[in-house]
Amino acid sequence: MKAFIFDLNGTMIHDMDFHTRAWRHLFNHDLGGSFTHEEVKPQMYGKNQEVLVSMFGPDRFTSEEMDRLSLEKERRYQQEYRPSLALLPGLPAFLEAAHRAGIPMAIGSAAIPFNIDFVLDNLHIRHYFRAIVSADDVTLSKPHPETFLKAAAQLGAAPADCLVFEDVPKGAEAALNAGMKAVVLTTTHEAVEFAHLPNVLHFAPDYTDAFVRGLAEA
Repeated sequence: MKAFIFDLNGTMIHDMDFHTRAWRHLFNHDLGGSFTHEEVKPQMYGKNQEVLVSMFGPDRFTSEEMDRLSLEKERRYQQEYRPSLALLPGLPAFLEAAHRAGIPMAIGSAAIPFNIDFVLDNLHIRHYFRAIVSADDVTLSKPHPETFLKAAAQLGAAPADCLVFEDVPKGAEAALNAGMKAVVLTTTHEAVEFAHLPNVLHFAPDYTDAFVRGLAEA
């Protein structure tokens, strides 16, 4: 592969439970809901506005209210996650090896820039990425391929030459729809949940995995 594209949450950092808890707190304490953790978890993917519509319907909030609630949720998430903020095991060495090998890298995430900046700047890894595609840069969320196709275009790489790193089925499906292979980090979902996706090359718990390490050394 000639280029790497990384999802962020659950793929580079192990933070998905913090997102679930932040959403649940907002839903239940601020918006009067009574949702369980298990009810919130499968609904929290995609843009924040899409999550709010999914949970409360299309007529509950104005666009301005959704923007305000989105930011409040992210502030709570960052406050709780900051003490645990770290890249997945093996990822610092993987990024450095890929960088030294001249492999162009991008981030293609449904996160807003506020959260992407939180990770890149606090962990000092922005210099590894030639392109960043956030929720604000696309019209259609994963599994639509727009995120990954825009990242590939910004890297100047053909989709077939890009390898996507993901942790959720919708993300791996977006890679498939973009004509890209994927490596799945099993931080959030089990391998069986990806059985319908023929583009998944490998499953790994983190970047210490021998197959994954070899990708940056090739």
